[in-house]
Amino acid sequence: MSDTSPFRIGYKASAEQFAPSELLDYGVLAEQAGFDSVFISDHLQPWRHTGGHAPAAIPWLGALGARTERILMGTSVLTPTMRYHPAVIAQAFGTLGSMYPGRVILGVGTGESLNEVALGLPWPDQKERFARLKEAVMLIEQLWREDRVTHEGEYYTTENVTIYDRPENPVPIYIGGAGPAATRLAGRIAQGFITTSGKAPELYSETLMPALADGIAKGERTSPVDTMLEMKVSYDHDKHRALEDTRFWGALALTPDEKTGIEDPMEMERRADELPIERVATRWVVSDDPEEIVAGIRPYVELGFRHLVFHAPGPDQTRFLEVFGSEVVPRLRALFG
Repeated sequence: MSDTSPFRIGYKASAEQFAPSELLDYGVLAEQAGFDSVFISDHLQPWRHTGGHAPAAIPWLGALGARTERILMGTSVLTPTMRYHPAVIAQAFGTLGSMYPGRVILGVGTGESLNEVALGLPWPDQKERFARLKEAVMLIEQLWREDRVTHEGEYYTTENVTIYDRPENPVPIYIGGAGPAATRLAGRIAQGFITTSGKAPELYSETLMPALADGIAKGERTSPVDTMLEMKVSYDHDKHRALEDTRFWGALALTPDEKTGIEDPMEMERRADELPIERVATRWVVSDDPEEIVAGIRPYVELGFRHLVFHAPGPDQTRFLEVFGSEVVPRLRALFG
């Protein structure tokens, strides 16, 4: 059922790389350039200290909604389980959904220790993080559906809580995942699934997409699941520049084992800077040829991803939006929708 959803092209607002006002200008420009959506991550700390940023996603989305007219906008992703109580997220996104009906998406995930441990919060194992996410999503949806919610769960408690401001149609919840459990959960209970590009091809073909299909089969659905991919591309007329632009995002090329236990952006930056540029660039489709970019994107669309949110690594996002928007996006729409 997931392949019946509309084909969409989005823009990833790089919250770790740009200050909030500058980032907001890029989100507005993305709408003007014809993109369908804008998504922002929600980090307390970035993966890079030098030149890093970490604007709060919730107020930023409010500002983006006020300056745009049609784009979908949301988080990719926010963690509603640790430094946020699920009821706080239900209230915040109920407000956003009321102000911008039909335009807001709540993308959630199990999180990373970098954003939680600095606040003195203990970092649980994967099993607990997954259980927390599942309970949080269920509680958020209950708060949007019912009045006076009393909930005594394994991890969260509410007593006679009402979310007074919420849209008539609830905000869609998308679940982010890089493994089968979260992906299966997305297929079963969420309105969308989020993952990122640039990993081993068999992860998508043999693990994630089968898990998503399994979850969809086990759920009771009346509408398709939006299959969203953060598609990492570095496109420039100067290929050397396109390659060098990826350097800021070296942390993306670190393996989970290499990142485990790092809660300090300065240490994450140090480890990332030790990597050769060739390894850093492996997470990205890097080219000066729009046909090569399309060729790098095509396998993901053929797997069933219908909502591509493009993340560009370079400092000149205006240039990317204009050049990519005029030279690559029309090709993608002609081919895929």
